[in-house]
Amino acid sequence: MWRNPKLGPQLFATLPAPYDETLRSRSSYLKAKRGFDILVTLLIGPLILAIVTVLALLVRLDGEKAFYFQPRLGKGGEVFCLWKLRTMVPDSERKLQEYFEADPAARSEWDRTQKLRNDPRVTRLGKYLRKYSADELPQLLNVLIGDMSLVGPRPILPEQRRHYPGTAYFTMRPGLTGLWQINERNSCTFAERAAYDTRYAGLMSFSADLLILLKTVLVVLRGTGI
Repeated sequence: MWRNPKLGPQLFATLPAPYDETLRSRSSYLKAKRGFDILVTLLIGPLILAIVTVLALLVRLDGEKAFYFQPRLGKGGEVFCLWKLRTMVPDSERKLQEYFEADPAARSEWDRTQKLRNDPRVTRLGKYLRKYSADELPQLLNVLIGDMSLVGPRPILPEQRRHYPGTAYFTMRPGLTGLWQINERNSCTFAERAAYDTRYAGLMSFSADLLILLKTVLVVLRGTGI
């Protein structure tokens, strides 16, 4: 599973205790983590707001809404509204089903990864927004209000819960980025993401968070998003 040894087990050498015990012993860290999320979001907020405003105007050029709202599962399984810049065409779900009917291999890819490398719903601009994860920038609002954290497991849809075999995800706030993002990202199955979430829950620390944030910048610059 850990295809890049520099970003895998060698980076975070040991899992010292089960994630539930580890979380209970880190109450001070978790409180400080929340403060760090708020501080960083407020510091970079003006710049991100300017970028999102420009991107939103570009998205609006096709006459449709600039932002997309979607329910996601948060800590404890609570549902929250995730913000994104819109990257898909209107009536995208119908187009997806038509695509599956015409291409069974695409259905199989979706069932494995919950993603498509050639998604017919994505707009021309949307492909670039996804490539560099710019569509995720509005989620800093989710971080600010407490639905999410800067670092944590990527948020999943309510209907994806049946495909997700782990439980560590529900003990943490979902993250803008996380251990999965800097490792395989789009190269593993959806179910295999649970292993990354469980591992992160066991190694949570400021040093791990800062390293993940740094490596996220490098991953984003490589343009590996889909």
